[in-house]
Amino acid sequence: QEQLVESGGGWVQPGGSLRLSCAASASIFRHSTMAWYRQDPGKQRALVARVTSGGLTNYADSVKGRFTISRDDAENTVYLQMNSLKSSDTAVYYCNRFLSPADWGEGTQVTVSS
Repeated sequence: QEQLVESGGGWVQPGGSLRLSCAASASIFRHSTMAWYRQDPGKQRALVARVTSGGLTNYADSVKGRFTISRDDAENTVYLQMNSLKSSDTAVYYCNRFLSPADWGEGTQVTVSS
């Protein structure tokens, strides 16, 4: 059964940091470009960052220099290190395979406020 489980969200003050984790089924993760997305209420899900199976990364302009995506192939897990968080980063964060997305997980809520 294909599964994506995001974790690590929470409340943080502006300027703070969080590290998100996404445990994926091997059928989703292996040899796949994995990505993090975020969604504000009433808005479409937006791509935040992606990492290829070879470790190449790409970021949305809004998070460049602040967020780092990485992957652990032994654990079928993808991470998102988020630093210098802003209120505009508040959203539900999801991970998925970049091409041919699987069923979406529940996501993890990130709230940045003072």
